[in-house]
Amino acid sequence: MTTTEFIDNKAPQLAVYGKAFLSDELEFHEVQLYLWDTLEEWQLLNPTGDAQTETEKVFWHLLHSFNTWPDCTIRGNQYLRKQIHDCCDFLSLGGRMPNGCIGIRP
Repeated sequence: MTTTEFIDNKAPQLAVYGKAFLSDELEFHEVQLYLWDTLEEWQLLNPTGDAQTETEKVFWHLLHSFNTWPDCTIRGNQYLRKQIHDCCDFLSLGGRMPNGCIGIRP
């Protein structure tokens, strides 16, 4: 599997997890489990280089956001909540890349 195939497969899944969390349909720890499972799988690819596509950049930005911010901060900070929502929309629907996304591969 290439890194592009990996991101194309994982990005829509992350969007579903993110939207479910924002809608109170999924516990934050489930998002965290997805995050760590995804990082384990990523390591198996032995990737090199920087994020290549806008989708990959938004994917890593969103994953990093879920790793950096506690659930109460995401839920309580309207700016952060909107950014996560916009990233989820971008990963599932496409369109313009959300502002402020700095996606860097781990």
